[in-house]
Amino acid sequence: MDINVSHEEHGHRGAFFVMQDGKRLAEMTYSRASPTLVIIDHTEVDGSLGGKGVGRRLLDAAVQWARDTGTRVMATCPFAKAQFDRDPSIGDVLA
Repeated sequence: MDINVSHEEHGHRGAFFVMQDGKRLAEMTYSRASPTLVIIDHTEVDGSLGGKGVGRRLLDAAVQWARDTGTRVMATCPFAKAQFDRDPSIGDVLA
């Protein structure tokens, strides 16, 4: 299955998301706390994509974006926090 992760940011809110057939089936949202800090606050994946690693794909896209833009990340979302705790290779973006 080809999973394309998109990104949008409007004002102080942003999201990494997956669209299929015109519907948003997965998203990881964040709030911008400062010009260089975002807080990942929610991750949701539709059941039709469950077990396919889509949540991790969203996080990987967020981490790559943070690296590319020099943005630091905090995670209050339980999923994202657990992934950061489990995988030290992505911890370089943590605030």
